[in-house]
Amino acid sequence: MKAIDVVRNALALADRATLALIEDMRDAPMTQPTPRGGNHPLWVLGHITFVEGNIPHVIFGEPNPAAKWASLFAPGTEPTADAAAYPPFEELLRTYRDLRARNLRILEELGDEGLARPTKAPPRGMEHVLGTVADTFMLIAMHQMYHRGQVADARRVAGRKAMFTPPLD
Repeated sequence: MKAIDVVRNALALADRATLALIEDMRDAPMTQPTPRGGNHPLWVLGHITFVEGNIPHVIFGEPNPAAKWASLFAPGTEPTADAAAYPPFEELLRTYRDLRARNLRILEELGDEGLARPTKAPPRGMEHVLGTVADTFMLIAMHQMYHRGQVADARRVAGRKAMFTPPLD
């Protein structure tokens, strides 16, 4: 197995596991995971979309196509309970999928040899964890799984049973 296979598998598993929960909350996207608030599924979807859009920026220095949503979803933002403040769920989901597809193409174009390539524009303070292409893609997979837990908690608040996400075929 090559390193790129590990990266591909991590991205695919995180994507499948996280989106399964988010999509299941399509009818209750503003459900907060705790009685004291927290990152509701709509915010999580917007946040992972914003971060997905930032991957070409980190790797190549390109602008983030989801930058228009930075005030809502960039790292450090706080979710609001006002659904009207957010773009529609379906728009965010479609944008996320488009950005993920582009990033998977980037991964394939760079190939196994490109994983060690240094990134051009990691966010200040994140240089040590986003220093290479491999670091960047692996952190994205772990980041999704981190937020998956928040959506899992929101699902429980909404009265839904735990959902097991089977492994990739």
